[in-house]
Parts: sequence; structure tokens; C-alpha cells
Amino acid sequence: MEREELLTLNNKSKTKTRRGVSKETPTELTTRSSVKDTRDAARNSNIEVPPLVPSPSVSQCRSGVYTVREQRAYSICVPVIYLNKPLMPTTSSRAKRLIKSKEATYFFKKGIFCIRLNRKPSAEECQQIAVGIDPGSKKEGFTVKSESHTYLNIQADAIDHVKKAIEDRRMMRIVRRQRKTPYRKNKFNRRKGGMPASTRARWNWKLRIVEQLIKIFPITDFVVEDIKATTKEGQPRWNKSFSPLEVGKKYFYKELEKHGKVYLKLGYETADLRKAAGLKKTKSKLSEVFEAHCVDSWVLANWLVGGHIKPDNISILFISPIQLHHRQLHIFQPAKGNIRKSYGGTRSLGFKRGSLVYHPKYKLTYIGGTSKGKISLHSIINGKRLCTSAKPKDIKFFSYNIWKTHKSTIHLCSKGHDFLVIKR
Repeated sequence: MEREELLTLNNKSKTKTRRGVSKETPTELTTRSSVKDTRDAARNSNIEVPPLVPSPSVSQCRSGVYTVREQRAYSICVPVIYLNKPLMPTTSSRAKRLIKSKEATYFFKKGIFCIRLNRKPSAEECQQIAVGIDPGSKKEGFTVKSESHTYLNIQADAIDHVKKAIEDRRMMRIVRRQRKTPYRKNKFNRRKGGMPASTRARWNWKLRIVEQLIKIFPITDFVVEDIKATTKEGQPRWNKSFSPLEVGKKYFYKELEKHGKVYLKLGYETADLRKAAGLKKTKSKLSEVFEAHCVDSWVLANWLVGGHIKPDNISILFISPIQLHHRQLHIFQPAKGNIRKSYGGTRSLGFKRGSLVYHPKYKLTYIGGTSKGKISLHSIINGKRLCTSAKPKDIKFFSYNIWKTHKSTIHLCSKGHDFLVIKR
């Protein structure tokens, strides 16, 4: 109902210029002004403002209510690279023209469509681009944003399989020691102390995502929602559970400072930013919607760079880490005849598992396992296995990959694999 009222509000402007600026609007509202200032200016213009919804002037189409055409135009931004240096992203239509005129070459960077300029750019100046990060135990949100555009929203699945893998490794070691076979003397546990393996894996996953974004976007700042998990005297159970979080986040902040300036926001401060923007966060934290985690990462990035009152791009790239099973001596459970087969590996007939490849029939996919000289291919949309009999000679390698996408709003064109479009 609030959106309908705002759309009616925009339709009240009678005379508009080419850029959509109403000549009858007497007051210009800045995007950095407070909600109270916005209401006062709107009241002076005899405009009825819906409750709890900021109403910008018609001239600021990027900061207020967006039409479907504006949403599509602002949501598709293609990263631009020149001499391994990221430049300001461009629109998909301009990227298509550059590729067609051979002034640029397209490529995939960890599944994200990018272009590489073959000529010197007309300008290399970059705006301030910030990354908002909303850490979580199951899901996490990342937003790449400047003052004018929201370039990318990512909802990532956190790594949660390391703890079980460590327990399995410990159990299999104990089982091997109990067999009646020769074995060396037990060594000192060199892994004792320091950061737990599961904690390091969780924060390194966040760091890998940020490092991949830095390679395609000229990112200058980071805004992270800080996790408060301080130790408490006389409560060993609390300290045992939450002390690794403090160690992990400090390690993460220290690594982020190598790439740009880091700003920290507490949880209640993020909630205040959401309320000021009139946004709500869903209680279903595992749902794959913008209001689950990306809403927090968006308000964090927007707090630093500004430029918007409402999200201009709510399209999300859903990713999850590709779990590679490293080569083992044998499988845990023996097969018939008490024979233990070999298991694991990170390569399939010369292709690294998880790599993005192109197949004539299944289009853009990623590499899975191998059996009897054939390769299995998986969908980049939901991770579903498409086939198990792909021939290596029919596969064209694109790039290495560390994550898979699933249930994403980003799909390939039906005619090929050249460009990405947003499916509404």
C-alpha cells in the first residue's frame, strides 16, 4: 500500500524534463538529510507523506521509488578491468557494445561476468565504493555499493562442515592406532592452541569473498557489523563457546585493514539504520530473500557512501562454498571382500573440480567428479548434477571457481553464454 501511494505521489508531477525533474517541485531534498528534514520539505510542498516512509523529490529518482525500468537499469552492472586494475563498473548494454566492437573481452571471475578492456580507458577516476558485511553463523550478507549504484548483493552460506571433518579425522586416527599393524609413535599435538580450525575456516571464507570482490571492483572501505562475544569471569562454558569468535573476528579485521579502511557497527546501530530507511528484517534468517541478511549489509554500505534512501537493487547472488574432498588413502567403510577403494581428489581428468566450463548441451556448468573416463557436470544455479558422462574434449574451460550459485536471480541468456541478464 505504501508503494502504491508513493507511485501516485510521483505521478502528481505534471511537467517533467528529459531527466524526470519536475519543474513545479520547489524544494530539492538531499539524500543525506534526515527523515525529519525530508518530511518538513515535503510538508512545505503540500505533499502527503505516508507514515514512516521518507519521500524524496522527483528529481532524485535513484534515492526514492524506482520504476521497473530503473530497477533493471541500475541492477545490471558489469565490472571492468584494465591491466589487472579494477575500474568503475559499466552497464550491460555498454559492455555488449564494447565486446561487439572488440574493444573489450568478456571473462568470468569466480562466476561473475566481467569485461577486460583492450584499449586505454578515457578516464580512470574511481568513486568511493564500500562493502557492507553482515556476518552470520549460517548465512552471511555482502553488498558492494557506491553513492550512485548498488553493484552487487551476495548472500553466502557459511562454512560449517569443518568441525565434523576434524572429528572424523580424529576418529579414524584412533581406529588406525588400535589395529594390529605397525605404526609410528604418537607425536605431540602441534595443533593445540591458537585459532580452532572451524573458526579459521569460517573467517577465511569471508576473507576469500572480499578478496575476490577487490579484484573486480575498486573497493576503498569496509563496514562490518561487529560481533560482541567478550569473555566473562567465572563462566567457563560461555568463554569456551565464544572466545574463538573474538579471536576470529580480530584476525579478520586485521586482514581487512590491508585492503582498505574498516568501520565497525554494533548490532543495535545497524537496527537503527534499518529503521531510519523504513526497512524491516525477516525473522527467518535461513530464507533466501533480501530482507534476511543483505538488508543489513546494504544499510551498512549506504551509511558510509550515502546516495539512497531505499535500496535501488535487491537482486541477490546466492553462493555456497564448494566442498572438495581431498585425496584419502581409502574410503572409511570397506566394500565387498573387505577391500578399501581410493577416495577423493581435487582434479577430474585434468580439470580442477569446481571450475567453470562450457558444454555444448548443458551450457555454463562446473566440474564435478569423474568415473570411467567421463566427467560429471553440475548446474551453477542450484548445484544439481546434470550428467555423469561428459567427454573432456567437449568441455571448454572458463575459469577456476571457489563457490557455486544456487537459486540465483542471475541467469544466462537463452541464446548462449555471452551475457548475464536479470530475471524478474
